[in-house]
Amino acid sequence: MASSSPLAGRRVLLGVTGGIAAYKACLLTRLLARDGAVVQVVMTRSATRFVGPATFAALTGRPAYVDLWERPGEVLHVSLAHDADVAVVAPATANVIAKLATGVADDLLTSTLLEVRCALVVAPAMHTGMWEHAATVGNVEVLRSRGATIVGPVTGALAAGDEGLGRLAEPEEILDAVRRVAAQGGPLAGRRVVVTAGPTWEPIDPVRFVGNRSTGRMGFAVAAEAVARGANVTLIVGPGTVEPPSGAELVRVETADEMRTAVLGAAAGADAVVMAAAVADFRPEHLEATKVKKEAGPPDVRLVPTPDILSELGRERRARVVVGFAAETGGDLIAAGRAKLAAKGADLVVVNEVGRPGTGFGSETDHATIVSAERADPPRQWTKRELAAEIWDRVTQLLDAAEDVAR
Repeated sequence: MASSSPLAGRRVLLGVTGGIAAYKACLLTRLLARDGAVVQVVMTRSATRFVGPATFAALTGRPAYVDLWERPGEVLHVSLAHDADVAVVAPATANVIAKLATGVADDLLTSTLLEVRCALVVAPAMHTGMWEHAATVGNVEVLRSRGATIVGPVTGALAAGDEGLGRLAEPEEILDAVRRVAAQGGPLAGRRVVVTAGPTWEPIDPVRFVGNRSTGRMGFAVAAEAVARGANVTLIVGPGTVEPPSGAELVRVETADEMRTAVLGAAAGADAVVMAAAVADFRPEHLEATKVKKEAGPPDVRLVPTPDILSELGRERRARVVVGFAAETGGDLIAAGRAKLAAKGADLVVVNEVGRPGTGFGSETDHATIVSAERADPPRQWTKRELAAEIWDRVTQLLDAAEDVAR
């Protein structure tokens, strides 16, 4: 996964300040390193009351610095600042936010951040009153006006048993923000892509519907990966899904007809469409205006086909690259993929075996293969993030090849 991340090989300066949420910076450090980043931690002295420098040194393989004078003979804050591709402060206390806004440089971290010329991501964490105070609100707006990316805070449990707005955003959300910042100029920068996710629900009456088990996780992984690579992403989402990722334009739909309208509109002139949604193949021919009563006995529900959105995309070529998904419960996955590739006019088909325990709908892993006219590798186990990364690797290759031919 690291090789496909916009953070691969990038040097991330992680500032950790003094708050109970400092422990989450340890997980963020691991996530950044897993994405291939070279992480350099700089701590305030107060932060060491919560987590020791040795912990971050063990996680990064590099010393975690606290004091401005730790390396005699070297202007440490200057060398750290000039070495950073992206700077992150997580957690960022009200005190450090105020210093950054007003240009106070009275320790190693604030001196370093005043010297950096790279992008800055700030993840605040503090009690609700401090976050909502006019001074903090003004300081945050100053940082935003200078181009800083602010992540959170969120509502949740705080120190001293309190609850409210001010909790540090989860490390995964901060990681996504750092990816987006690092992706500026990435392999999909300037590309416009459309991703669908989740099921469709085809109503029988105002209460019941025909649907499937899709949770949206695969489509959301595809969308998050595209955002991380710098793409402008339109994410079209069916109902009943898990929480979608940030960074994409979100369009919510419910039925296959609504999905079709949204997809065909968004796909016009797009670089790529990835149809990861599990669109229902059939819908009830007739929608009952009121709830069908149990006492009336089983209703006679006649099903009719829903629109074949993938075929329409493949036929009309509204986007330059079209990727379809096929959910199978066994059999020859490659043969199924080739058949769908030919029938739908897609460029790639991802064939996912959803019947295996622990894979498919709702899980974090898939047993799948990606089929194209030129290539079909044996099915294997992927995490959804790994599969999303491979999809965009293939799509990028197709886009680049098409541009080479056009030149």
